[in-house]
Amino acid sequence: MMDVKEIRNYLPHRYPFLLVDRVLALEPGESITAIKNVTVNEPFFNGHFPDHPVMPGVLIVEAMAQAAGVLGFKTMDKTPEDGSIYYFVGADNLRFKRPVVPGDQLQLDAKVISERRGIWKFDVRASVDGETVSSATILCADRKV
Repeated sequence: MMDVKEIRNYLPHRYPFLLVDRVLALEPGESITAIKNVTVNEPFFNGHFPDHPVMPGVLIVEAMAQAAGVLGFKTMDKTPEDGSIYYFVGADNLRFKRPVVPGDQLQLDAKVISERRGIWKFDVRASVDGETVSSATILCADRKV
């Protein structure tokens, strides 16, 4: 549904921090399904961990937040070029179930729970081959730059 070129219109992140490669499905105001292809060439694998590469949990959370950000921007029909930025401001009930390693395709799912005065709450989940690797409830704030 969206390739990385279009995703870049909705997220201010750039390499090496853009963690959404493709959007598979998106229903504004409701949900998004996106993917992150995890390759051994990712810069963080050089130090985390060289002999046993594992994607850092904070980056899995960031990938889920970025997918939620695309959903929020599309729902509001805004982009960062409009002078709006989405800040990741909190996570509740964060859980990690298994490591993410090179070769995995991380599926990122986010659902809108609520929005009040620019504070969005999302139910997010990351999975590999249908198996949950991480889940949380996250908060994002839409603010003017």
